[in-house]
Amino acid sequence: MRYINEYKDGDSCRGIYLCRSKQVLTAKTGKTYYSLTLQDKTGTMDAKVFDINSGIDEFDSMDYIDVTGQVSSFQGNLQWKLTRIRKCTEDEYNPDDYMMASKYNRDEMYGKLMNIMSSVKNTYLRQLIDMYFVNDEAFIKEFKNHSAAKSVHHSFIGGLLQHTLWVVSLCNYLADMYPLLDKDLLLTAALFHDIGKMNELAEFPACEYTDDGQLLGHIFIGAELIGEAVKKIPDFPPRLATELRHCILAHHGELEFGSPKKPALAEAFALNMADNTDAKLQIFTEVFDVAGDNMDWLGFNRMLDSNVRQTYGTKK
Repeated sequence: MRYINEYKDGDSCRGIYLCRSKQVLTAKTGKTYYSLTLQDKTGTMDAKVFDINSGIDEFDSMDYIDVTGQVSSFQGNLQWKLTRIRKCTEDEYNPDDYMMASKYNRDEMYGKLMNIMSSVKNTYLRQLIDMYFVNDEAFIKEFKNHSAAKSVHHSFIGGLLQHTLWVVSLCNYLADMYPLLDKDLLLTAALFHDIGKMNELAEFPACEYTDDGQLLGHIFIGAELIGEAVKKIPDFPPRLATELRHCILAHHGELEFGSPKKPALAEAFALNMADNTDAKLQIFTEVFDVAGDNMDWLGFNRMLDSNVRQTYGTKK
């Protein structure tokens, strides 16, 4: 099997890939075409079918399809123009080849995460952490494997764990640099900040929004989880519970970015900065992974709100 990240401009493309999404669109000329996102474990690829003919089988999103076409560059990014598509049967592919996963060992990342969290001394926050991240084996297994997003950043197996570890590490650094921060509160908030994504997003390979994800969102789900969990811990201080939930509710920073509240605590502000830093740098990472050795401008990226390119030092 030839993986998506191995293709270059001008190559012919041929192989079986997961159709992550399929849109039926209409061009300015009035002609119907397909816009697809294809996926394997190395990433995703934008693909188009401009000529829908007898060589294009009927297929839907989340089908595995055998494709034939040509690789070209469009606005600085690779795109496949497909001329043939055949829907595959289950005996033709191994699903493990199509599930993107973190490049880092998940058990090692979890060990590093728990090592940082071992510094939390507050007895109530310690009980909350242990309730999920030490004593609940089913929760731990799901957390290690879950994605952190549908498509924006960390949208791969282990993405939630990787993102959480990076955010906790950044918060740990900030807490050591700025004594005004309540380190126990900040680290606990960082650990739980995206926990609602385990209910917001379905597991791979679908990784689609659940009903709760569509109707409630991970920020509310996470704050609600904390609210219910602290009720099970005797004498958990109400003020501490409110401060922790505020950090969860405010971690996107702005109302237009989905946060019901803007940061009103220094810890909430620090968490927002750490979360945004890791999210944005991961977007850069994923854009550059797709670009490969392309050192030209890569076009406008909506999530980064800028036209971007790699620095020459990154390829030394």
